[in-house]
Amino acid sequence: MKVLVIGGGAREHALCRSLSLDPDVTALHCAPGNAGIAEVAELHQVDALDGAAVARLAGDLEADLVVVGPEAPLVAGVADAVRAAGIPCFGPSGQAARLEGSKAFAKDVMASAGVPTARSYVCTTPAEIDEALDAFGAPYVVKDDGLAAGKGVVVTDDLEQARAHALSCERVVIEEYLDGPEVSLFAITDGTTVLPLTPAQDFKRALDGDEGPNTGGMGAYSPLPWADPKLVDEVMATVLQPTVDELRRRGTPFSGLLYAGLAITSRGVRVIEFNARFGDPETQVVLARLRTPLAGVLLHAANGTLDSEPPLTWRDEAAVTVVVAAHAYPGTPRTGDPITGLDEVAERDAPHAYVLHAGTKRDGDAVVSAGGRVLSVTATGEDLAQARERAYAAVGRIRLDGSQYRTDIARAAAEQR
Repeated sequence: MKVLVIGGGAREHALCRSLSLDPDVTALHCAPGNAGIAEVAELHQVDALDGAAVARLAGDLEADLVVVGPEAPLVAGVADAVRAAGIPCFGPSGQAARLEGSKAFAKDVMASAGVPTARSYVCTTPAEIDEALDAFGAPYVVKDDGLAAGKGVVVTDDLEQARAHALSCERVVIEEYLDGPEVSLFAITDGTTVLPLTPAQDFKRALDGDEGPNTGGMGAYSPLPWADPKLVDEVMATVLQPTVDELRRRGTPFSGLLYAGLAITSRGVRVIEFNARFGDPETQVVLARLRTPLAGVLLHAANGTLDSEPPLTWRDEAAVTVVVAAHAYPGTPRTGDPITGLDEVAERDAPHAYVLHAGTKRDGDAVVSAGGRVLSVTATGEDLAQARERAYAAVGRIRLDGSQYRTDIARAAAEQR
């Protein structure tokens, strides 16, 4: 089949890499892509938020499947436009993508579906904000209701910081703090059948020891040696299937990738948030472990025939990804800096370690930084300790002036026996 992937980050590079290794994929395209994706797919320019333009490109390419990576095009209804053109599309409708596009909508769906989550208030006035902050107390959890590229959430003990963030949002969700480790669990669904992937854990804070500001994610690993073996079954029964069933009941079926961000609290599993697409950087480690060819699964989801797909199969290997970020990220990152060492990683570390590009572009013969999170260095190994060792060895070969990365990705999990 011919596949068109929409997006240009490390998540899309991970998707393109997996699709390029699928024998059923005869042509692979990506728009707009990046310098790394160009090595496995033909790149095209398109406004990813323009559904008509994306559908037109897919038609011109005679694509058999379109995969929409980022959340903003999904919330903008790009998948609807592609489907309206008669082309199968992996990604929820604009209405269903509100599950990520509006925290308040997600809370309403969870309440109707009986999905366990934090108690919360939706606030639009200073008085409501003060009342909610006072009701829950510290630590304060303040979430911008809309899309914020992974940076709309503030968790702090500082009341003034919490209030300032809340007041900067047009509409805000303030909720109780959930204790316990966080887990990301993806599921592929056609709106009825739900196929869970393997759990992963990511690292949101910029600095080692979970210090510093929130980011889009500085690394991830899978599997989770400390997690209950029954976790996936429990989340399927209490979170994923009820949510998919509720959205179908409302007449806005969710077809695509449903991402549940979970807290494993002292009172059980609770949903922190839903996303309507593959997460970044968790996708990098989840797809590194997926043995089942990807294209057919995504096409079945797009066509509503996922019930004919057997359970997914997984490699026994562990996977770790470490994000190399630009100078000053997650503030205003510096761009245009040359990146070297990529060929060295390819020569010395493949196939166990490889680099997935996020914020990069070509500048003549050079690859330069073009965003905040620049690269995801991903490695597999017999266990997390070996995968970590390989990932950090590869990171050490990469040179990007002013770059930063965390040194403790998956360390605690790797040390568990």
